[in-house]
Amino acid sequence: MIKLVPVFLAVAILAVIVAAVMLSRSADTETDTNITPLPPVDDGQVYCTQDAKMCPDGSYVGRTGPKCEFSPCPGIK
Repeated sequence: MIKLVPVFLAVAILAVIVAAVMLSRSADTETDTNITPLPPVDDGQVYCTQDAKMCPDGSYVGRTGPKCEFSPCPGIK
């Protein structure tokens, strides 16, 4: 039983380190609400990120146009 204490302690320390690394990585990947369009490619087109916005009615809209703004939600003007 005494020989298991160092093994248990090592596993516990490893678990704490893994949890800390995972939490720090998830904090780094939070979505930025001030998204700017990607620079134009040689063909002059603008490519927007493929994120979506949830509308009040439960539907989703994506980004469109030269400024990569979200499309209006259905029924909202």
